[in-house]
Amino acid sequence: MANHKSSEKRIRQTVKRNEINRARRSKVRTLAKAVEVALAGKDVDAAKKAMQAAEAGLARAAGRGVIHKRTAARKASRMAKRVKKAAIGA
Repeated sequence: MANHKSSEKRIRQTVKRNEINRARRSKVRTLAKAVEVALAGKDVDAAKKAMQAAEAGLARAAGRGVIHKRTAARKASRMAKRVKKAAIGA
């Protein structure tokens, strides 16, 4: 239990930040899932649009420290690779 004003404030800030970060992480997962759904449905145009949104979301999350910069780059790269493969195959 916190015994100082500053530690009580830090606890409040941490709780608030955790909620914000959880929402941001969830948003990124939702955007990534939209790409997967489009790819599963063989809809290349929808996959490309979803890919743009997902890439932007990943970059935003990485910039704000929710996920690591290299993790975002890796996920975006793998997603782009799958979208490109689907476009060639279509």
